[in-house]
Amino acid sequence: MKKLENKVVFITGANSGIGKASALEAAKEGATVVVADLPSANHEATMNELKALGGKSLFVPIDVSDVESVKAAIDTTVKTFGRLDIALNNAGIGAPYSGIHDMDEKVWKKIIDINLTGQFYCVKYELQQFLKQGGGVIVNLASLAGLLAEPGLAPYTASKHGVLGLTKNIAVQYGGQNIRANAICPYYIETPLLNDLQANVKEQWIERTPIKRLGRPEEVAKAFIFFASEDSSYCNGSILALDGGILAG
Repeated sequence: MKKLENKVVFITGANSGIGKASALEAAKEGATVVVADLPSANHEATMNELKALGGKSLFVPIDVSDVESVKAAIDTTVKTFGRLDIALNNAGIGAPYSGIHDMDEKVWKKIIDINLTGQFYCVKYELQQFLKQGGGVIVNLASLAGLLAEPGLAPYTASKHGVLGLTKNIAVQYGGQNIRANAICPYYIETPLLNDLQANVKEQWIERTPIKRLGRPEEVAKAFIFFASEDSSYCNGSILALDGGILAG
């Protein structure tokens, strides 16, 4: 039997990168997959790939910084499939390098609104459904920036530290109600977000990594499947670093 057979999986930021890889991996494991993201040409390509794998899938538009949009996306999921079993809260944005002393307040607010408050909106309505149906699984996509700090990335670092705190709080508050919450903290992953980087910046990141390469979206997707499935049935509040050995150095 496949690991996510008959499960309804809701994934934000699923048009590309880690979210798309996770959606495809979930479909391969037998899940019904809900792709939640901003409408774009990317979502059509993702949906076509999911259809080619067979099984059920659905696209729902979402802006995670808008609470009503989040509520509507989860409501649509439940109305369509009757339940929600697993959520990957993956949507997020990066940050421009800036010192705290001269940072634009609008930059701070945008990053916190999407990366942290957006995850709060998602888990709020996911938890409401899980409590109604007797359980569920939450996987929050954080970052290695949730475990350490890098100069010039204060809002991103703060948002990802916040995601880990939120994950731990869900774990201790709702674990007794058959709800598990865990988080994944990737280092730099080869996604479209990195396409505009100068080659020397990528080279510096690779050089810092003990295994001398960046991560792949599919590797993060495999970690998601682990947390989403019964393979991790005793994991709750766990934080998994996918960093190629950065934290060990």
